[in-house]
Amino acid sequence: MKPTIEILTKLQENSVKNHDEVCTKLFRYTLRPDIYYVAYQNLYANNGAATKGVNEDTADGFNEDYVTRIIESLKNGTYTPNPVKRTYIKKANGKMRPLGLPTFSDKLIQDVIRMILQAVYEPIFSDFSHGFRPGRSCHTALSQLKHEFVGAKWFVEGDIKGCFDNIDHTVLLEIIGRKIKDVRFLNLIRVFLKAGYMEDWKYYGTYSGCPQGGIISPILANIYLNELDKFVETLKESFDVKTPYTLTPEYKALQQKRANTRAKINRRQAGEERNQLIAQYEELGKELRKTPAKLCNDKKLKYVRYADDFLIAVNGSKEDCEWIKAQLTEFIRGTLRMELSQEKTLITHSNESARFLGYDVRVRRDQTVKPWKNCKQRTLNNTVELLIPLKDKIEKYLFSHGVVRQREDNGKLEPVARVALTRNTDLEIVTTYDAELRGLCNYYFLASNYRSLNYFSYLMEYSCLKTLAWKHRCKLSKIYNKYRTGAKRWGIPYETKKGKKIRYLTKFNEIDGKKCEDVEPKIVKIIATSKTTIDSRLKACRCELCGHEGNDRKYEVHHVNKVKNLRGKEPWEVVMIAKKRKTLVVCHDCHQMIHHGF
Repeated sequence: MKPTIEILTKLQENSVKNHDEVCTKLFRYTLRPDIYYVAYQNLYANNGAATKGVNEDTADGFNEDYVTRIIESLKNGTYTPNPVKRTYIKKANGKMRPLGLPTFSDKLIQDVIRMILQAVYEPIFSDFSHGFRPGRSCHTALSQLKHEFVGAKWFVEGDIKGCFDNIDHTVLLEIIGRKIKDVRFLNLIRVFLKAGYMEDWKYYGTYSGCPQGGIISPILANIYLNELDKFVETLKESFDVKTPYTLTPEYKALQQKRANTRAKINRRQAGEERNQLIAQYEELGKELRKTPAKLCNDKKLKYVRYADDFLIAVNGSKEDCEWIKAQLTEFIRGTLRMELSQEKTLITHSNESARFLGYDVRVRRDQTVKPWKNCKQRTLNNTVELLIPLKDKIEKYLFSHGVVRQREDNGKLEPVARVALTRNTDLEIVTTYDAELRGLCNYYFLASNYRSLNYFSYLMEYSCLKTLAWKHRCKLSKIYNKYRTGAKRWGIPYETKKGKKIRYLTKFNEIDGKKCEDVEPKIVKIIATSKTTIDSRLKACRCELCGHEGNDRKYEVHHVNKVKNLRGKEPWEVVMIAKKRKTLVVCHDCHQMIHHGF
């Protein structure tokens, strides 16, 4: 039997060639065992694989019978998704975000649905869409914005009220039904949408929105918002107007004056008068290079979206922006049955900053002339500038994490010790700071004012040193000298199997920006690859702990959340640490011994 992944990859390639192709008989792929092993391979490495939902079902204990039971329940139509267990996590602004915890079997089936939907829809998604797609990210969205929003006069910042919570199930299934003509597959998506959630052991139904914490939620949201992408593309076709290239009157006048001066120079012989004309000619050249040349009457609309955040750039008037906003409001309300927030959907002149994906976006108006390709040009004029919002993002982050305090005498930021971290080892403290510093620096690597993070790096370093000094009840200089490794560098030494290493606190200018470079996303992606699959390990019928071979025993997957948490005291822990794997295929007897000691 041909592997399901190869079939889906072929389906994806066909969809690239024919965007209007209607797909049928997709439900049968959910009844093939091999795709569930791929789904397990995709899920088990996630920390949430060991998290329980409304029952005890987790990634631990996965086996062939587990897959067989799921397929049989789908085949005879008895499968019913469990409601997700609702919990809350704290957001950066102090508010609480609801999070749904599905059972592992539901996650497994959802990932199978996700792979099928991805094969069908990924080729037809808009190039303007970047959220939750293979090969795309925040950085690809920002790179596209940087390249295509050149010369924009206005920005329209889009904000849909409670987008993911207000997706209309009827509209969503209708959209999917245009592309997929498979009743059983559509019904499977429907039951997941209607599964509901449990909070404080009380059941609540879901009548709109995507499943909280669901594996299929991102791609369902993209399918829904792809309608918005198509509408904006249609809007762009009707809005864009290209006019002939025309010079400004000021530029024309200077050109003519410069040409007349050149003619006078040619008629004069060497002397003081000719030298004055040459000097005048050069001054006119400098003035010419500082004067706007093109009289731009073009109308252009550019668009980029990441999940439910989108930004529109407009070459036109403010009235044009108001018209675009009105068109978007009508479409989102009438077709998508959602609301565009009128207060948060801002119209901003490009001289000022618009906010997108945590960056401030503006267009430069710089007439500075710089050498470029053996000539002089205004290379920075009308280019898009991405900036770090230092006050709103960086300083807010420092205060919320207790890295700094504001001095009363001069109002400056002062690094302080994070007392809550003093219970950790020195290595763990430095690792925590390093991870936080790297995270922010990696994300803002595309910013024009990236070097301003030098101050952020300094505050993080001295807060880290003060935390270590607080822990050891000593002066900061003592900690610095203790861990000093060279000129202006210090780090925590630790032992590994390969020998001694040192954990340094990364400097902002040491961040590798290669992953943040502009990337042209590929359309066709390999859905899943693996060297040693769970499927082959289970079918080998060999216990990786006791070594027993044969079909006389049942074999199961033992799963742990993190290998680093294992202490190596038990034989199975030693094996997992040696293999550097979160999974171990063991016989049923060994699995019982691991959990219960018998």
